[in-house]
Amino acid sequence: MAGFNKMGCILTAFLGFMFLQLCSATRYYDWVLKETNFTRLCSTKSILTVNGGFPGPTIQVHKGETIYVNVRNQGLYGVTIHWHGVKQPRNPWSDGPENITQCPIQAGSNFTYEVVFSSEEGTLWWHAHSDWTRATVHGAMVVLPAAGTTYPFATPYAQQTIILASTYRLLVDYGKTYMLRIINAIMNEEQFFAIANHNLTVVTQDASYIKPITTPYIMITPGQTMDVLVTTNQPRSHYYMASTAYNDGDVPYHNGTTTAILQYRGNYSTPSTTPLPNLPIHNDTTAADNFTARVKSLASKAHPISVPTNITTRIYMTVSINERICANASCAGPNNNAIAASLNNISFETPSIDVLQAYYRGINGVFQGNFPSNPPLFYNFTGEVVNSTKYPTFGTKVKFLKYGEGVEIIFQGTNLVAPENHPMHLHGFSFYLVGTGYGNFNKTTSPKTYNLVDPPEANTIGVPKNGWATIRFVADNPGVWFMHCHLERHASWGMDTVFIVRNGNTKESKLRPPPAHMPPCSKS
Repeated sequence: MAGFNKMGCILTAFLGFMFLQLCSATRYYDWVLKETNFTRLCSTKSILTVNGGFPGPTIQVHKGETIYVNVRNQGLYGVTIHWHGVKQPRNPWSDGPENITQCPIQAGSNFTYEVVFSSEEGTLWWHAHSDWTRATVHGAMVVLPAAGTTYPFATPYAQQTIILASTYRLLVDYGKTYMLRIINAIMNEEQFFAIANHNLTVVTQDASYIKPITTPYIMITPGQTMDVLVTTNQPRSHYYMASTAYNDGDVPYHNGTTTAILQYRGNYSTPSTTPLPNLPIHNDTTAADNFTARVKSLASKAHPISVPTNITTRIYMTVSINERICANASCAGPNNNAIAASLNNISFETPSIDVLQAYYRGINGVFQGNFPSNPPLFYNFTGEVVNSTKYPTFGTKVKFLKYGEGVEIIFQGTNLVAPENHPMHLHGFSFYLVGTGYGNFNKTTSPKTYNLVDPPEANTIGVPKNGWATIRFVADNPGVWFMHCHLERHASWGMDTVFIVRNGNTKESKLRPPPAHMPPCSKS
């Protein structure tokens, strides 16, 4: 049974590799990637794991600390690790996306990541960033307040990480407030989550504090994290926690219900039936929107925000599912073609040499620096289907940004092939979600709806089906940073691009040099 870890400074061991004092400012972890037999639902499979566990180890740090993680790959193929939501100031060398900021750690070799935490505070997670390996190679990162500070709410009695994709039984005491650190590690589906007969109070999203939201359920996209307070004020018994898919598209999805037990301690008869929470139905867009519309930054004196208002680069970016033409109509997709995906009608092709190395060393022919700021054609994106945009161009195109400039990206969903919600994730930054809406973005009226006072700060946001979402950030992190849809099938089809933030004029605004050893790109 899984219990709650009391908050504070503790001594822990990672499967016998080393003991780590969680109060130190710099710590070292030793991880082994290896195939391990796991049994779930009466089926035994060999899966890739970290240190033999699924999920993998939880990293616990204080805000502003730095850790080193040595990854030894004893698996069968090359893998990388990404530290989702960690900004890694000036240090894309340890960000992790395969062939974007590094080449894979080949089987039989190792690589040490330097993970630099800065302004993040709350729950994040790490996962493999090679092909679909994050399905089993992932774990939590708990970022506690910096030494000498505390939460902007009463300190919870205890905490528990909940990774949607794992199994739990949580033991609780009556009359206490617990923090649940919830991570959506599911590959391709947004999720509703609730606990029977208990309200949830959401206090962070993507390791940024928000104005507390009391709600019977949450909606969380793949890649997102939320910290939720739960007060155990119901009669002592067993209660189901449950999660089901939110799916607003006409695409296959898993329609089952994932459950776990919230079990009160004490003397009582085990109930004959355990109540389930009332979750919205799978396509309840109103329920999803009603939740996400309530998310606002805390924006307090102790936790201020700074929404950029001087925008010098504005990017209008269409987000689309497309078709890739197959010779002799030989594929099983629409019109006997293959499925593709694109941003501004460009389907990203991952190079064989990582983009960061090519940029830093001036290697030609790896990428093109001409990702467009607008789609090739303006039309009724959420209505008609234009054949000329159904078939994208393919290439490794990146967008250069000047250091320190204010950037606005308007993500525009389209009605091509299979429209649905797209959880877009940007590496190297948190950004502000200043506006969302349905239909086509209108450059005159839509900006009038922006929230520039307390918009949520995030690293992953959902672009509504056949709608738009606008984000803003300051390009103050020099380096190479990946942006992609966090639905794994869409990312693998090409719904990705890369931003390269040029160096500034000071040492503190320039990309750091690479570490002494980076995984070589000589093998696929």
